[in-house]
Amino acid sequence: MPSYIVTLKDDATPEQIAAAKKQAKEQGGTIGHEYDLLKGFQVTYKEDSVQTLNSIDGVKDVELDGEAFAIRNAQYAADMKCILNPLRLPKPLKAPSSSILTFALRRTYSSYHHPSDASVSHRQQRPHRSRAEDGDDAPALARQPIHLLSLADLVKHGRPPLSAEALLSSARFTLSLLPIRLAHRIQALRNLPYIVVSNPNISKIYNNYQHSLSTLLPWQGRTISNLEDEIRFTEVLAELVQTHTDTIPILARGFLECRKYISATEVTRFLDEHLRARIGTRLVAEQHIALHFSSTPHFDPGASPTPCPENPSYIGVIDTALRPAATVNSCGEFVADICELNYGVRPRWVVDGGDPDATTFAFVPMHLEYIVTELLKNAFRATVENGMNREPVVITIAPEPPASRTNRPDAQLSLPAESRGAFSADAIAPLDDNAPGVTIRIRDRGGGINPDVLPHVWGYSFTTFSDADDDMPGGGGGGDDALGAISAVNSGSSSIAGLGYGLPLSRAYAEYFGGGIEVQSLYGWGTDVYLRLKGVGKIE
Repeated sequence: MPSYIVTLKDDATPEQIAAAKKQAKEQGGTIGHEYDLLKGFQVTYKEDSVQTLNSIDGVKDVELDGEAFAIRNAQYAADMKCILNPLRLPKPLKAPSSSILTFALRRTYSSYHHPSDASVSHRQQRPHRSRAEDGDDAPALARQPIHLLSLADLVKHGRPPLSAEALLSSARFTLSLLPIRLAHRIQALRNLPYIVVSNPNISKIYNNYQHSLSTLLPWQGRTISNLEDEIRFTEVLAELVQTHTDTIPILARGFLECRKYISATEVTRFLDEHLRARIGTRLVAEQHIALHFSSTPHFDPGASPTPCPENPSYIGVIDTALRPAATVNSCGEFVADICELNYGVRPRWVVDGGDPDATTFAFVPMHLEYIVTELLKNAFRATVENGMNREPVVITIAPEPPASRTNRPDAQLSLPAESRGAFSADAIAPLDDNAPGVTIRIRDRGGGINPDVLPHVWGYSFTTFSDADDDMPGGGGGGDDALGAISAVNSGSSSIAGLGYGLPLSRAYAEYFGGGIEVQSLYGWGTDVYLRLKGVGKIE
């Protein structure tokens, strides 16, 4: 039976919502889920039924449930066609339809970063390409060192709109980095045991990396010297970003299925390294895509496949005046909604630290949003489950005084060896030591962390799974296991519980640009989490 997601206008009145539901029922529909984060509901009809929901006053959009990804991909393809020669033939770019926002909110509400196989399915069925078939350039490229990436690299081309020469320079810089990065990941996958790489999920990722490298290799032998080349190259980057959206959940599911053939230590090392490599690769590609779109005439932020706000403080995907207090409050509202849905209790939080609203620094908003969301999930959940929901979670934002770095040794989070990545993941480069950073402390009264568990909070261990769990993805006895939790997200789990992978993923984002996370637990009382972030300094 066909189901539809009905989204009403933002200013729709309760009477209009009730009228829409009434008409849907009169047409033979059955009301299903009703959404709280947006005005809308799901309705199911019998086969061959005719519905006229679009004509109802107050209805903004009617979307066939189950085809949201097809709608999104079709819109994405249409948007990419719209950028053919945008710098020579300025035309208003079409903003994404409201159905995309509808699905994005529904998708986020049900499971943060919920993955989908839709964007890669057409490539995942392709068999492995032989070395003779594609020339196998990966080994030669993988022998080249990875560029030490920093935030300064990503903002060096200036503020948008960029000149034609600056845009071409950004494209050439991006092209110089990505093939080598992809080749390193292909070689890392090849170095896994054959029985592991033969797993369908891991094989999908391997094929995706092979395909992405093959689309970039033809560009290596040429110079991006005109705007037409830059436009076509941007299309290739947009496809690459889309292809690798769900890499981590798919890999986690594959390793979960292969846990009998590879040790937990090897899985932790591979996933941790792959995560950091993926952060850099995706950031490089998304930065150029955002610079491209923000440099086009009649700039439409909604037309970009990557976040690209129309704000003078943004350089691509980097906000040079990011306000961490605003991010904390936004993420707090989101996590509180989830907590209220699952527990019926809405935790409270307080932001302090001098004048937190005045604190700004240059950083990637998407990264900070992910880190803060995961840390607040842990704090809110512990607070509620420990019966301390009357005690607010206290978030302290402490900007580092610029002069302090010249008067004393560089302040670093002192983490025990087992709490840090014991490898040079993706050759992380430190930033300018004179750039002031920000430390965020999240303090909860959730009872703390059991000392027996504390040493393992950074790992992707899956030793708690039993043989009885072989047929599950991400459920059963492994609910608190990090690897199983990642796989559970891929299966549509909507619970706030079981998201134990948040700490290692958040640590990867924080450490990538020289920051870090430290956890201090007072068992029986609560937990303090210190998030240290290093900015890029003042950007003219």
